[in-house]
Amino acid sequence: MATALTGSWQIGKVTIGNRVVVAPMAGVTNAAFRVICKGYGAGLVVCEMISDRGIMYHNQKTLAMMTVDPREHPMSIQIYGGSKETLVQAAQFVDQQTTADIIDINLGCPVNKVVRTEAGAKWLLEPLKVYEMVAAVTDAVHKPVTVKMRTGWDMDHLYAVDNALAAERAGASAVAMHGRTRQQKFQGQADWAILKQVAAALTIPFIGNGDVQTPADAKRMLTTVGADAVMMGRAIQGNPWILRQTTHYLATGELLTPPSPLAKLQMAQELLHRLVAVKGETVGCFEFRQQVSYYLKGIPRSTRPKVALMSADTLAAMDTIIDRFSDQLATYLATKAVK
Repeated sequence: MATALTGSWQIGKVTIGNRVVVAPMAGVTNAAFRVICKGYGAGLVVCEMISDRGIMYHNQKTLAMMTVDPREHPMSIQIYGGSKETLVQAAQFVDQQTTADIIDINLGCPVNKVVRTEAGAKWLLEPLKVYEMVAAVTDAVHKPVTVKMRTGWDMDHLYAVDNALAAERAGASAVAMHGRTRQQKFQGQADWAILKQVAAALTIPFIGNGDVQTPADAKRMLTTVGADAVMMGRAIQGNPWILRQTTHYLATGELLTPPSPLAKLQMAQELLHRLVAVKGETVGCFEFRQQVSYYLKGIPRSTRPKVALMSADTLAAMDTIIDRFSDQLATYLATKAVK
């Protein structure tokens, strides 16, 4: 049976309004960005991954990362860890002390500092550990639990179907899978053939991820792979508009025009203001500097304002730079249109 392109679906008892999910991205999918993504049509947003030990020790920065804006529901908080005891404690905290709708477990992070703690992608080598860890969490919480994983550790250890089925047997309410191995990180091509095998094997919802760059890619993930939903990540950075394009395309087959350079500047400024509102001026401006290049990419004459923004450290200074550049860009584009 073909996967529906539109309409709601369920993770446990949580209803997701459409088939487009925003992937958890470290340093990106904070509350400010997630609210923006919701505004552009995302069905589900996932918080950047959070350490179980940070939660267990009540690290203030960690706890602040779990702030949930009422406008972003339904949303999920992703946790990671290598110890059953600390992972369960973290899951219980999310279950009891936050307004998150879903608890997601990271089994795919490829970075060394996570893997060395027996967390993230390290689980991909042991389907039995996947079962034991996920079962321990699902037994300890009331909110639905999902798992995000990769196809395998490397090309010699591709336990995608085994790991996904282990998570299902352990009580997971959905599985998301990135079509690359831990060894690949973000290089090479996502293997959608393996994702198709996983989608066919599961009876719980399957969320396909990897190399979804366009609305057409999202449709193929649903129709060719057979995923119940599509997860988009890097394609959204600097371009949350693609979420609206994708939901519209899945519903109508019509491709909306890309945002204009001026619209991209407005998106960037919206992110700046939301970051400052959520994290304060110092941290908000710092995090905006880490994201602004994505928004300015492809905009003519953006080199100088980009340099200026990278050295600005107050909201007022950044607003002035963006407003001035917007005026200059509008004049430039109008002059170019006349010619």
